[in-house]
Amino acid sequence: MTQKIAVAVIHGAGTPDETFADEIIKRILNRFSKNLSIENAEEQLVFEPIFWSSIFESEQKELWERLQKDADLNYSRLRRFVIEFLADAIAYQPTKLGNQNYDKVHAFIAGGIQRLREKAGPTAPLCIISHSLGSIVASNYFYDLQYKRENMGAETAKCTDNAPIEQCQTLTLFYTLGSPMALWSLRYIDFGSPITVPSPAVQSFYPEIEGEWLNFYDKDDVLAFPLKGVNKSYAKAVTKDVPVNVGGLLTSWNPLSHNKYDTDADVIKPIVDGLVRTWKAINPK
Repeated sequence: MTQKIAVAVIHGAGTPDETFADEIIKRILNRFSKNLSIENAEEQLVFEPIFWSSIFESEQKELWERLQKDADLNYSRLRRFVIEFLADAIAYQPTKLGNQNYDKVHAFIAGGIQRLREKAGPTAPLCIISHSLGSIVASNYFYDLQYKRENMGAETAKCTDNAPIEQCQTLTLFYTLGSPMALWSLRYIDFGSPITVPSPAVQSFYPEIEGEWLNFYDKDDVLAFPLKGVNKSYAKAVTKDVPVNVGGLLTSWNPLSHNKYDTDADVIKPIVDGLVRTWKAINPK
């Protein structure tokens, strides 16, 4: 009986299609099966796409319709992308009235990890693949579990059990794609503190495990930045900043590259390498 790896895929800003994770899951499974070379290798990864922006979907649609109703705006596609990013980012932030949306989003994340626990087991190593604003959401969620539990709202607490995977004890792999986390660090003194990857507790379950935090960024993606230079804490926490050139003929050279990380081989390969290495560490011969 082998131990499976739990993989949560967390999308970025805007409201994507519910199938947003299909492409990256397909590419990961295809390469993972080839690299692991065991029968039914694809069954060793359990995926859970977390469609958190559905919380804001109706309001975001209404906002876009109102803003363009009586205006002749240039750069419609790029402008909608910017508005969607800002709308989700602003809606997610805590307000003077409390942490309602922050709590709602984190409860959504907690529910996804609970489903992973049900399918992969309570001590399954946890891999997070997060894009754009989703990397901020993931970072905040795990930071609260690791260092600031008083920030956890009532809804999130209801969706969080005592299983190690739900308590962030088995967080092993963290992949941030097109992350604006460097900009978010401006909210804190000395640019803040990152989460710890892997979780220190994971070695009590799997002594041979090696975790990592890889941060992928495209130099043409104006929302994505390297992280190791933020401060000494990030320099230590982030395993590697990985420069990539994502997108095709029409997108690889401009800000629209922001939405193309999930199809790029230079992103998929290191993620699969980490998953294969982790699987072999938790399933020794």
